[in-house]
Amino acid sequence: MDVEVRYFAMIREIVGRSGERRAMAEGATAGDLFDALVAEHPRLERLKPMVMPMVNRAYVPVDHPLREGDEVAFIPPVSGGEAKRFRIQSEALDAREIEALVASPGAGAIATFTGTVRDHGRGQAVTHLDYEAYAPAAELTLAQIGDEIRERWEVDGVAIVHRVGSLAVGEASVVISVASAHRDAAFEACRYAIERIKAIVPIWKKEHYADGAVWLGSERDYQVEIGRLPG
Repeated sequence: MDVEVRYFAMIREIVGRSGERRAMAEGATAGDLFDALVAEHPRLERLKPMVMPMVNRAYVPVDHPLREGDEVAFIPPVSGGEAKRFRIQSEALDAREIEALVASPGAGAIATFTGTVRDHGRGQAVTHLDYEAYAPAAELTLAQIGDEIRERWEVDGVAIVHRVGSLAVGEASVVISVASAHRDAAFEACRYAIERIKAIVPIWKKEHYADGAVWLGSERDYQVEIGRLPG
């Protein structure tokens, strides 16, 4: 069977490519695939305890069986400066501080998107939101989105910080900053990042109203449901 494999950050640099199609034996697992990569690129051995496999954009255990056509990614560890740029935190967000993480002399533009808690949702008045995250996986996935942005646009820097905990109306839940030589790339990358966050990052939102609360799925799914977006 054949599977599509994507590589990011330090793993991409070690294997020397961003992706490939690989033939695997029937019954092979995600762990078997990474072992095959280690055999070809011994420098990957030291990353083995820290790498998190994803299949079809969902985290899986290493013994997860692969199937024909699966998309497999091995998410490398986030450390050093990257941990500051892609993080989950309970403290209030400071957009200016996050912009400073991506500023560079070559940047002609820094685009920053700030998502805030609105006072209404699902046709009801919202009192506050609770955000919960699987923080280690969420930070790795935010870093993955940063890699995807760098593959698609020429940017000087990307930072994504998401808040967790109880947030009042008007407070910032996420800040995305992208620096680039030209503004179009920065604008487009910010839009791409927020859509990917909603789609793949393990962060959950509970919306509170005067008479109850509900855990929410994708905001896009809701917009489709009420007819504001095509399905």
